Amino acid sequence: MTVSWPAPAASGPINWTQHVPGSKSITNRAYILAALADYPSVIEGALHSRDTDLMAQALRGIGVSIHDTDGTIHVEPGQLHGGEVECGLAGTIMRFVPPVAALAKGTVVFDGDPQARKRPMSTILDALRALGVAVEGDTLPFTVHGESVPEGGVVEIDASGSSQFVSGLLLAAPRFRKGVTVRHTGGKLPSMPHIEMTVAMLRHAGITVEESENEWQVHPGPIQGRTWRVEPDLSNATPFLAAAAVTGGTVRVPHWPVDTTQPGDAIRDILERMGCSIELIAAESGPGHDLAVTGPEGGLLQGLRLDMSDIGELAPTVAALAAVATTGSELLGIAHLRGHETDRLAALCAEINRLGGHCTELDDGLRITPAELHGGVWHSYADHRMATAGAIIGLVVPGVEVENIQTTSKTLPGFEHMWTDMVHG
Repeated sequence: MTVSWPAPAASGPINWTQHVPGSKSITNRAYILAALADYPSVIEGALHSRDTDLMAQALRGIGVSIHDTDGTIHVEPGQLHGGEVECGLAGTIMRFVPPVAALAKGTVVFDGDPQARKRPMSTILDALRALGVAVEGDTLPFTVHGESVPEGGVVEIDASGSSQFVSGLLLAAPRFRKGVTVRHTGGKLPSMPHIEMTVAMLRHAGITVEESENEWQVHPGPIQGRTWRVEPDLSNATPFLAAAAVTGGTVRVPHWPVDTTQPGDAIRDILERMGCSIELIAAESGPGHDLAVTGPEGGLLQGLRLDMSDIGELAPTVAALAAVATTGSELLGIAHLRGHETDRLAALCAEINRLGGHCTELDDGLRITPAELHGGVWHSYADHRMATAGAIIGLVVPGVEVENIQTTSKTLPGFEHMWTDMVHG
């Protein structure tokens, strides 16, 4: 039986410095590129969470040597072979590892959590078939039969459901005989910054990538082993910055990257539009800058109309802010969130309304209008970002209890302790 977690309410403005572990998105991309490199790699500052631990376990299971020395990850490529891959609920595993499995000598069987079996997969599995890879199944569980190096070439996909379909193909593409050219043929691509992150990391590993509108050509060639230094996870930082926003306090996140491909960086502009003050200041220790966010007096936030198609992973945080704002909001361009860990649009509407809010689901987003909220159980749907959204609302709405707060271990283990420490100073 899952126990609900009483979300701590803030007694006044929160003033806090919060250190945030490494980026999940960068960590798992670094794991893939290191696994396929021509000599060993080191990953510094890697995130340790359920998603990243499952990625390491998946790659070990098919022949990659990965070991941790005092927090530094050492990755030695090996001959890839058949095995079993447990995906959990991680989109990066179920979309990034199948193209790697295509390079294995043997059969690789994929499965995951019950909720993961509902997540869209046919796009990348059909793409692998088009590139000459034998695949059984269209959703989890499925099987990839690796026999020899796939030919590669041009593949057309509709990736409007997830940018991970593009990134998964691009990351393994240098090891395909002809490389891979991916052409997106559908509607607006969500989460473009994540594709930009993939391309940038491929180039850092010595791979030639050519880009044009909705097309990416990855040339074949050796992937360089190297040292990857992982930035703090900016999306995981956003709930803590939201705490400053809703309480009128100040929260500082050390070592915020000034130049980054992480979509979470967009939170700076969003919070400023909602009435917060944003400042990048010289880091208190070490190089770089810290980000300081100060909320408006009394936490009186303004709503906003926002196209979130590139930054959908921030939608739960922004929806929580909108639910306690003084004016209405529309969060648009996020129809693809229906295929995330849960149907996030339906889940956010249900939980905001459960607490007395007024949220309606649009074709491609949410409309949230001001309403007086009350306490109650906030369901997480085994979705880490749903859980953190409930914690944000609980800061200013007494009596909120978040069901299954432990689901935050997917990307940020110990979140509930970090949150409680912040609230109680």
